[in-house]
Amino acid sequence: MVDFTITGKERTTLFAFMALGVVCLIATFLWGDPSDIEGHHTRFWANILHNSVFFTGIAFTALFVTCAFTTAYAGWFTILKRVWEAFYLFIGVGLILMAIFGVATFLGMHDLYHWNMEGITDPDSPVYDELLAGKKGFLNKNVFLIGTVVVLAVWYFFATKLRSISIAEDKDGSKGDFSFHYNIRWWAALFLPIAAFTSAAMIWQWVMSIDSHWYSTMFAWYATASWFVSCLALTILLLIYMKSRGYMEAITGEHLHDLGKYLFAFSIFWTYLWFSQYMLIWYANVGEETIYFRTRVDQFPVLFYVNLVINFLVPFFVLMRNSTKRKYGTLIFVCVIVLFGHWWDFFQMIRPGVLHTAHEVHAMHEGGHGAHATKDVSGHGHDDHAGHGHDDHAAHGHDDHASHGDGEHGHGHSSFVSGFTLPGFLDLGTMLGFLAFFLYFVMGRMASTSLEPANDPFLEESMHHHT
Repeated sequence: MVDFTITGKERTTLFAFMALGVVCLIATFLWGDPSDIEGHHTRFWANILHNSVFFTGIAFTALFVTCAFTTAYAGWFTILKRVWEAFYLFIGVGLILMAIFGVATFLGMHDLYHWNMEGITDPDSPVYDELLAGKKGFLNKNVFLIGTVVVLAVWYFFATKLRSISIAEDKDGSKGDFSFHYNIRWWAALFLPIAAFTSAAMIWQWVMSIDSHWYSTMFAWYATASWFVSCLALTILLLIYMKSRGYMEAITGEHLHDLGKYLFAFSIFWTYLWFSQYMLIWYANVGEETIYFRTRVDQFPVLFYVNLVINFLVPFFVLMRNSTKRKYGTLIFVCVIVLFGHWWDFFQMIRPGVLHTAHEVHAMHEGGHGAHATKDVSGHGHDDHAGHGHDDHAAHGHDDHASHGDGEHGHGHSSFVSGFTLPGFLDLGTMLGFLAFFLYFVMGRMASTSLEPANDPFLEESMHHHT
């Protein structure tokens, strides 16, 4: 059985979860929370950004790894490539979702990105920020909008091109015909360097620039690894489900074992990147770098430490044994934990910075003594610029995301803000809605063609794969 169909029960279930996501978003918009200051609906926009980035990233890594394996002459993944093809076509949806943020940012929305606040890079403005003025060549609304639309359009072009050649190979190819495969290989090789440069730029703009004073040269690697592990976890879960329905019969324990090894290896790789970034920043002890981690350790400790537990310790100890990578129950357990864990990872990348920006916007609306009065996430206002000059950031590595001393600046901890300190029901419901939408889209693409790429020259090797 190679032709997939979505059952009525599956449609009902997925639509129910999508409806839950919509209801949660509406509730977030209407009822809000303490961070929705001045009616900006910060949590609402943060939820959409968080999930849009997360699932668009999963689609991107599916495209990237398909191209990488194709270029490397890997044959084992051929039997499951229809799943990754369906994944990476979601980039088209991601283009629409992220274009919304590009347009909103272009029109002046500054609820998520501190660098887009009016007057922030104008030397004559009372809210002038010297550091952000130095970054305005990259962090500006024009580059954000044009970069997002152009890059995602390029990704989607490659996604549709590779998919069309793959389907054409099924229809017009034949056994032993390598012409289609050579064509796929050419496009795949062309995409890899483009993907390497553009994905880093998008991660810097979409995620890292939320903490706009902070930067890390390892952040793009770190975020991409998180995307890829999420992609692997979702792939394993979907394959096991498809096999339970009688599809993907050629997928054996060996294929799942290989995917389990990738999940295990890249969970360790993600941890290596996490540690390397943290250790180098901690060792150098430069204030404008350490503030990112200090904010999270001091004020969001649960987000910080649970992230390590569920994304490193769980997959490491469960998947360490060779046999566990062939057991459906163990794989399902680990993949569910890891998929949620890396959604949590992006939560802790995004929400503390967004909350800080919300307080900053609030301070501006409140007047802020006529200067760049800011508010840290603990809610204690302070003025970084008035009376102190602009050298606090540059000369002392000071950043206003958190406190740095005693007294007024203290070591304050944030009061609990649902949707920022920890995910709340509305955030989890929104994530489930996005996940259901992603799966419905993927299943729709899988139903549109044969699950088995019959004329792929590596199909036989893949079907008889042994570790």
